[in-house]
Amino acid sequence: MFLNIIFLVGGLLLILLGANMLTDGASAIAKKFHISDLVIGLTIVAFGTSMPELVISCLSALKGSPEMAIGNVVGSNIFNVLGIIGVTAMVMPITVGKGTLAKEIPFVILSALTIAFLALDNFLGSGGDNFISRGDGLTLLLFFAIFMVYTFAIAKHSEAPEEDVAQVKPLPMWHSILWIVLGLAGLIGGGQLFVDGAKEVALALGASESIIGLTLVAVGTSLPELATSVAAALKKNSGIAIGNVIGSNLFNAFFILGTASTISPLPMGGVTEVDILMVVSSSILFWFFGWAFKKRTITRIEGFIMVACYVAYTAYLISMQ
Repeated sequence: MFLNIIFLVGGLLLILLGANMLTDGASAIAKKFHISDLVIGLTIVAFGTSMPELVISCLSALKGSPEMAIGNVVGSNIFNVLGIIGVTAMVMPITVGKGTLAKEIPFVILSALTIAFLALDNFLGSGGDNFISRGDGLTLLLFFAIFMVYTFAIAKHSEAPEEDVAQVKPLPMWHSILWIVLGLAGLIGGGQLFVDGAKEVALALGASESIIGLTLVAVGTSLPELATSVAAALKKNSGIAIGNVIGSNLFNAFFILGTASTISPLPMGGVTEVDILMVVSSSILFWFFGWAFKKRTITRIEGFIMVACYVAYTAYLISMQ
């Protein structure tokens, strides 16, 4: 048990370090080829902070742990909204742009509804067990492609000031390539350790892989997003704090879940209708708090409510074991 916890913690540290190195290296190369900061922020940086979820979900699918793969994505998207936005708003109230409320957050709601529609076969009357098939995975990847076209379109016409976009640290080309290689090695090696450790810890505690994926793995892999959003809030940069969560949720739902289910169909197992409902309702709550009460600002009280909802949801999962 102790050794498995070491594997789990060590694997997570390697994943977080690898994701950071890969993002820095890729961003520096993109900057060297004069790709704009905004495009880097919306693509490479958002993708980089979601790399832990990608590695763990894909390795879980390959290793025959589909419940952990889907639980990781569902749990991460719930934590991103209720946990990260909630904590960030408690640190510093978040101002939400009109465009974000009208376009980007509805994309997050759409991603949650898409997961619900594709995954809940039995609940929707299609018969059989709930699962995400390879065809569903390809559908999610198609949505991801549409999102990327949209992202580049708004980036091309955006006139956001420099402080509102990702800041990229310049690196020599050899340094960037080395960072990418080492980052990938850290992600793959750390992912192997983390998945193996998490499976054994789940068995030792008598918890299902889906519960571990929805809670421990989801929170662990969302640490890059949490650190990024809180740091942005402390610098009074609401755009990055919000955009980081939006980009991560869309990458998780469309690209990561799409890729993992294309590799291997993912039965829902212990991931229930309640968990899917939490993904949808948390996304709607995110959008509602942006409009309600103090217009276009998620206040500290609203942040506290979001965190309280996440704590209540986690308590429910534990009580159902």
